[in-house]
Amino acid sequence: MGENDKHKARIYLHRGNLEQARFWYEQALREDRVSDDRQALSDTLGNLGNVCAMAGEYGQAETYYREVLAIQRGERDPAAIGQTLVNLGNVEAEAGRPEQARPYYLEALDLLEPIKDYRALGILYSNLALQDAAAGQWDAAIARFQKALDFHRIVGDEQGLAVTYSQLGRTFFQAGRLRQAEKCLNNASEHFIKLGQPDGEAATLRLLADVYEQTRDLQNAVRCLERVLLQATRYGVGREDGDEQRLARLREQRNDKR
Repeated sequence: MGENDKHKARIYLHRGNLEQARFWYEQALREDRVSDDRQALSDTLGNLGNVCAMAGEYGQAETYYREVLAIQRGERDPAAIGQTLVNLGNVEAEAGRPEQARPYYLEALDLLEPIKDYRALGILYSNLALQDAAAGQWDAAIARFQKALDFHRIVGDEQGLAVTYSQLGRTFFQAGRLRQAEKCLNNASEHFIKLGQPDGEAATLRLLADVYEQTRDLQNAVRCLERVLLQATRYGVGREDGDEQRLARLREQRNDKR
């Protein structure tokens, strides 16, 4: 019965119906609590934590993750413990409590680095870098993003590379290091194209247009926004209010400059 409930939950989760996914995982949880299968109980609690986190119910997600962590600490599985610590850190960060997220991330780092869990480490270093960037600690953020990129390359995580190059490009831009920002954002754009993700590409190109506008390279700024609008027309995604107006303004400035 419990496995059937979990199957239903996965179907609803795949469809994006968080309410029904949670309902069926809760049904499965009742079964798992009376069984002797601690791994099944841990998995169901973790899935419930994930669903609650996606729904923005951070307090409930934290409760489920903490129960998962108690089970995992008894099993002494550093990879599993590390992932749950990352989940707890993410919940705190998403809830607007970055100072409470950081200890979870750092404990996870201590567990995951010795076992060389490169996929998890790539995500974890990016999370820490985002916190550094939010605090204006540019050098620390850049160093951590670069380590995240190294780990993404090892495991061939194209999604991780696309997102992290974009985040690193934004950090270079905020730090005033525009040429490095340009290089990272072009890399990010190429990865988003490879992944077939026009939304990610559009967001990257808007930021790249900011870089070119600051360096007075108006021709390339125009080309970035033209690409955004071309993608929006072609796929019906990626458009934002103000794109057309900004493109018109940049074209006018470019023409005046000639």
